[in-house]
Amino acid sequence: MSLKKSFSKDKQTCKVTFTVSKEAAQGAKSINLAGDFNSWSSTDTPLTLGSDGSFSVTLELAADREYQFRYLLDGCRWENDWKADKYIPAPFSNADNSVVVTRQ
Repeated sequence: MSLKKSFSKDKQTCKVTFTVSKEAAQGAKSINLAGDFNSWSSTDTPLTLGSDGSFSVTLELAADREYQFRYLLDGCRWENDWKADKYIPAPFSNADNSVVVTRQ
């Protein structure tokens, strides 16, 4: 898993590529990204399967913010990003949420 960030020239937005490696996907057929940026929708932000077996999606997010998120594998198993910028306890479960920080 990984997060790749690219800031706009005016530093107002940050393109973040969320990637789940083939190993981390553990044979999943589909992966969706849910977080603050999509009202925690489990279906609005699907990741695309790459030729190497990894899944990824790129989102343009506002800069200078922190966004909580998690991955939903095959519609039934929640996973965190192993390389998130940090983790915050989830308000409605015993798990943590991954966090991506969009500031330089």
